[in-house]
Amino acid sequence: MEPRLNYGQTAPGAMHAMSALESYVRESGLERSLLELVKIRSSQINGCAYCLDMHTKDARANGETEQRIYTLSAWRETPFFSDRERAALLWAETLTSLSQNDVSDEVFEAVHAQFSDEEMVNLTMAIIAINGWNRLAVPFRSVPGTYQPRGH
Repeated sequence: MEPRLNYGQTAPGAMHAMSALESYVRESGLERSLLELVKIRSSQINGCAYCLDMHTKDARANGETEQRIYTLSAWRETPFFSDRERAALLWAETLTSLSQNDVSDEVFEAVHAQFSDEEMVNLTMAIIAINGWNRLAVPFRSVPGTYQPRGH
């Protein structure tokens, strides 16, 4: 697989904007492990190999277990995730597949039971960010495999 173009070099202003959003999310106060789970799950849904490579490596470097990463796509059928993580994954799946999902009052209330108003906004911004990265990496064919986690 060959990349179609280097979007970072082609539109550095766009990269700056995406990086600013990513920085906001990183400093939002949400747990790093929760953010990585959301990034992995959204990237699974979107079929983004580059982001899956990156965020599974980041999750492992941050102490995430292989068992939880391997079963993430079946999180509803496992006992491995906390109620808060389950709520975040539900929100990630719902928003990532927004064209196929109604954001029902039941879904909203289930998530809101685990997250404050501010955390709901920050979690939503995290989901927006990873979906944005996925929408850059997939069509421009970012090639997975070379990413190495930085210090955690």
